[in-house]
Amino acid sequence: MSKTPRPAAPYLVIAGEIRDRIRDGRLKPGDRVPSIRQIAGRWGVAIATATRVLATLREEGLVEAKVGAGTVVSAHGGRRRPPAPGRERSPALRAAEPTDRTAQRKRLLRSAVAIADSEGLEAVSMRRLAADLGAGPMSLYRYVANKEELLTQMADEVFGELELPAPGAREWRADLEMSARRQWRLCRRHLWLPRVISFTRPLLAPNMMAQTEWVLAALDGLGLPLPVRMHEALTLHALVVTLALSMAEETEAEQDTGITLAGWQAAQRTRARDLLDGGGFPLLAALSESAPTDLEELFEYGLARHLDGFAVFVANGSRRGAPRG
Repeated sequence: MSKTPRPAAPYLVIAGEIRDRIRDGRLKPGDRVPSIRQIAGRWGVAIATATRVLATLREEGLVEAKVGAGTVVSAHGGRRRPPAPGRERSPALRAAEPTDRTAQRKRLLRSAVAIADSEGLEAVSMRRLAADLGAGPMSLYRYVANKEELLTQMADEVFGELELPAPGAREWRADLEMSARRQWRLCRRHLWLPRVISFTRPLLAPNMMAQTEWVLAALDGLGLPLPVRMHEALTLHALVVTLALSMAEETEAEQDTGITLAGWQAAQRTRARDLLDGGGFPLLAALSESAPTDLEELFEYGLARHLDGFAVFVANGSRRGAPRG
């Protein structure tokens, strides 16, 4: 008696459906394919399963990551690309001398950062990293203990991109403006970064800690207790991260829906006018439709007004004596 064939794994079924659309021309080179989140929602599967779908199509050479656009149909029509030099036969990550292990760990982190930059955090997994690096998934645990540690080290890796001069070389406000703007630009380059940062369970990451230490030193000499300086460092960082989260969410929404912010606003215009013309929100109704939604503008406004207030706090403290922490 023959056995009933076992059904194909869900990720293979979904990958097959998308593969068919690519091969029959419904999805053309450069077209965006469903994102991990869209696959999970449309087919009712877990994020891990959706991630395997795109990993399968990527391994077949049918799709590729494109920074700013997500995952798109590959231009080379599904022909497998040749492996990168040095990956033909042996794993890229292997047992090695300590100095080599440091270099391999950095390569692992840069690969993880590149995936997160182009496809989002959901696409970062040990299986995906192993495929990209030509290594066995278990070999990666020589370098990171788990996914949480991987994310911490990724964040610390990108914070290492920030270079700041010696603190105190200029007036304190100019120092804090420079620190905040450089962190803002860092979050714009790595949209996933704000999702990794926690203020209640801070990451013990040397490069991130160095940024906080720098702000504490920049505020030295103002007569402020160290706890007050720490509150200021965290508040300044929170201002950056909060708006950077909105920027990341907007980018993800555009990638997932294919609708730009301008397109979304146009679609909402009729409902907005109905609400505003009802008379319940006279002040909002008086605003022009071009009221500021630019996050860069909001960031600069928030930074300036925060530092205005902190300057008053510092001045009052110097007149009354150092404020208590």
